[in-house]
Amino acid sequence: MKIVVCLKQVPDTETRVQIAPEGDRIAEGTINWIVSPYDEFAIEEALKIKEAKSGEVVLVTVGPERAQSALRTGLAMGADSAVHVKDSLLDVADTLATARALAGAIKTLEPVDLILCGQQGVGGDNSQIPGLLAELLDLPQVTVAVKIDVQDTSAIVEREIEGAHETWETALPAVISAQKGLNEPRYVNLKGIMAAKKKPLAVLDAAAVGLDAAAAAPRVKITAMQLPPPRPKVRMIEGDADGQAKEVVRLLQEEAKVI
Repeated sequence: MKIVVCLKQVPDTETRVQIAPEGDRIAEGTINWIVSPYDEFAIEEALKIKEAKSGEVVLVTVGPERAQSALRTGLAMGADSAVHVKDSLLDVADTLATARALAGAIKTLEPVDLILCGQQGVGGDNSQIPGLLAELLDLPQVTVAVKIDVQDTSAIVEREIEGAHETWETALPAVISAQKGLNEPRYVNLKGIMAAKKKPLAVLDAAAVGLDAAAAAPRVKITAMQLPPPRPKVRMIEGDADGQAKEVVRLLQEEAKVI
C-alpha cells in the first residue's frame, strides 16, 4: 500500500510572532519552524497503517528550501521517502496553487492508495487543502478523522462533528484529513534522525508537477497583517459583594458600553 502524506512547515506554536516591515507577512528572522501538528497526526497514522499492512509512506510538501527540514522530521519518524516542490513561482502561493502543486506531485507517484493530510495547517488555518486536493485528483474525501480503519479497497472513518461523531465508509484511493485525537505521534529518536539522512528526497520545480506561471499565480493575496491588540490590564474592584456588583454593571454600561 502506497500512502502519501501532505505536510506543511509552520512556525512553532510557541513562537512570538512579529509582523515584517512590509506589513503583509510575518517576520521570519527568529522563527523556529516545525511540522504542523495536525500533519504529525497524518504521518503517524500513515506509519501505523504501513506497519499493519506493509507498503511505503511518501511525504510531499510545497515550500522554500527550509521546508526540507520538515520533510526530514517526517522521514526520521519512519516515512520512506519525500518529495519537495520548490519553485520561486510558488513563493507567494495561495491554497489553490499549493493544492495544484501537491496534486501534481502526487500524480508523479501514482498509483497511490491513500492520501492523508492534517485537517488544517496551523500557520494559516485555512482548512482548504484536503478538499481542494480531492477535487483536483477526482477522489472522495473524509475530513476531521479521529479513527481510520483501512481495508483492502476501502476505509471506515470515524469523524468528529459538532457534539457527536459519525462514521463513513469510502472507497480507496481517497483523501482523509486528520483531527486531534486520531493518535499520539511518536517521538523522533537519534536512530531515526540518522536514518533520515540517507532516505531519498526528490526536489521538483513547478514545471515538473505540471504548473506554469498562470496556474501558480495566487488568486488570493494578503494585503495587510496586524497583531491583535494587547490585553488591557486587570482591574480589581474593591468592596463588598453588593458594591462590586453595582460597580461591574456601571463599568459595563459606561465604559465597555455592552449593556
